[in-house]
Amino acid sequence: MRLESLARTGYIWCSIFGWYNPGNNPLLPADHRVGLAPLRNTANPDTKRLAHELIDVTGLLRHLHTLDFTPATKEDVLLVHHEKYVNRVELESNHTGGDCGDGASPFGRGAYDIALHGLGAALSMLKAVVKGEVRNGYTLMHPPGHHAEPDTGRGQCMFNNGAISAEYALRNLGMRKVAIVDVHVLTISVHQDRNFPADTGMAEHRGEGKGFGYNFNIPLLPGCGNGAYEYTLETLVLPALWRYKPDLIIVASGLDAGIMDPLARQSVTNKGFVSITKKLMRVADELGHGRLVYLQEGIHRIIETLAGVQTLEVDPYEGFLDTQYGSALEPWQKKAIDRLVPHLDDIK
Repeated sequence: MRLESLARTGYIWCSIFGWYNPGNNPLLPADHRVGLAPLRNTANPDTKRLAHELIDVTGLLRHLHTLDFTPATKEDVLLVHHEKYVNRVELESNHTGGDCGDGASPFGRGAYDIALHGLGAALSMLKAVVKGEVRNGYTLMHPPGHHAEPDTGRGQCMFNNGAISAEYALRNLGMRKVAIVDVHVLTISVHQDRNFPADTGMAEHRGEGKGFGYNFNIPLLPGCGNGAYEYTLETLVLPALWRYKPDLIIVASGLDAGIMDPLARQSVTNKGFVSITKKLMRVADELGHGRLVYLQEGIHRIIETLAGVQTLEVDPYEGFLDTQYGSALEPWQKKAIDRLVPHLDDIK
């Protein structure tokens, strides 16, 4: 493969993302009175830092088109979020820190500024892809954002980078239709049923009023692996994208479905994530534009697939994970997925 074709994948990482402080608790605040010890937060930024180092030491970095970026502005954040919420987070960040809103998403001093850097990286990648400077893009950013709502953060997320990026593309980059695919505008969310937040993401949550049909929730039963996720892509996600025909696809890319993830109970391996990425690349190309932007939420290895480069690095757990339960599509999983096919009719 020619190197000039490999350099068409944009990449952004900045060391400041690794300085985001989510506090010393895995989910709930440490409290010795109820037996909660001060442990590393599951959303700590070290995973992103190590992912960048892996991209570097495998030699992949030199094949990518590394992009510069500028931090986002408060005006960018206000495209989606309420001013009262944004002002509160900014104020707390300028003092001793605070919480994004759900009581389980703490942040330290300076977090607001780091979040603006992360959003700025997302918007810069977006502009590079839309302008044709790169074929597709991968932004290794922190903090994550896909759980954040207009008036509050939750799930370790401060600002919803994907939603803001979509709104920015519609208002400022000439995009008529944008789709967000969240493997965790048209929003297609593939996720474990009632995992987090437990009161959201139901199949019947399909948008309201003029927005009905623009939200496509695909709750999967616990235990779904590569087979179930690949079947979901072919049966629901790709047909939805074909019906909607977006000018840009944004992927809120997370690890929650991974077999080694500590929070969810799904069984997708690296092979599965690679397959998902290839399918999304294919549909972006078939739609005639190829515009695909990955915004990292959790962590998994998809950058090789986007760039079309295979390094010598292999997953040392691959052989073991392939033998574990959950890889194949099971009949009850297929039945649960098939029942959502009629929802495709409401996508405009």
